[in-house]
Amino acid sequence: MALRLGTSSWGEKGWVGTFYPPGTRPLGFLGHYAGQFGSVEADNTYYRIPSARTIRGWEERTPLGFTLCAKFPRSIVHGGTGQQPDSAAILESPLARASSDLFLERMQLMGAKLGPLLIQFPYFNRSAFPERGPFLERLDRFLGELPGDFRYAVELRNRQWVDESFLEILKRHRAAWVWADLPYMPRPWQWSEGLELQTADFTYTRLIGDRKATNALTETFSRPVLDKAEELLRWADYLRPVVAGPGDHFVFANNHYAGHGPATVRELRGLLGESLEEGRGQRQGELPLGPP
Repeated sequence: MALRLGTSSWGEKGWVGTFYPPGTRPLGFLGHYAGQFGSVEADNTYYRIPSARTIRGWEERTPLGFTLCAKFPRSIVHGGTGQQPDSAAILESPLARASSDLFLERMQLMGAKLGPLLIQFPYFNRSAFPERGPFLERLDRFLGELPGDFRYAVELRNRQWVDESFLEILKRHRAAWVWADLPYMPRPWQWSEGLELQTADFTYTRLIGDRKATNALTETFSRPVLDKAEELLRWADYLRPVVAGPGDHFVFANNHYAGHGPATVRELRGLLGESLEEGRGQRQGELPLGPP
């Protein structure tokens, strides 16, 4: 049983002097980060599939026990680089299929340090998908064709599309439904009690926040600018019994949640009430849960 806490990316230059020591260069970010938290979500893979050399560098700069999760590329989940999703290209176009194959080939270079891979979809309006049926059929096929030796998490941002049939697709393919903190999505405790929200043998939570509200208050993300204490307390109350169960439980905080991802992670870690003990092989951000 492990709770794996971290941030959504590690490359924020505004963290230098607050999270990273003054003068730290970008090449030194990940090594320092991995001494503070036990897991991270790679956001940059959404925009470009990393080279094999880059991924080997990530693996070399992180210690045994560290876990890196990564987003599927935009070409797969968004259908290209246009502002609006291209529904004709999402998941099934030749480019999407080729990108998926290459992405998985590269990410396996992380070896035992590779965590779940995030399939993050944008919000789909009616011009993209007039109804959810064709999208769910496509998602079902896509998940069924993915190699079974990776773990997958799916983030869907259309609240009306989340019901038993959607969750059943994820269960069938052992993919986790992402519990996301977004202004227009219910938090897990706000969904109907009849829905079984845990669809895999691990959980994946993303504290994303309100991008517009945070951007209006900071450009550097060097410190918190929003008070999220009450919301984090509610998240901690919800997550505590979940993470006490078997499996891995990933929680990632975005800079846009409160203005400074590392501070959010540390605050949530404190609220969960677990102490870190030297000598157990646990890294910060990976909390021992339950009996030793």
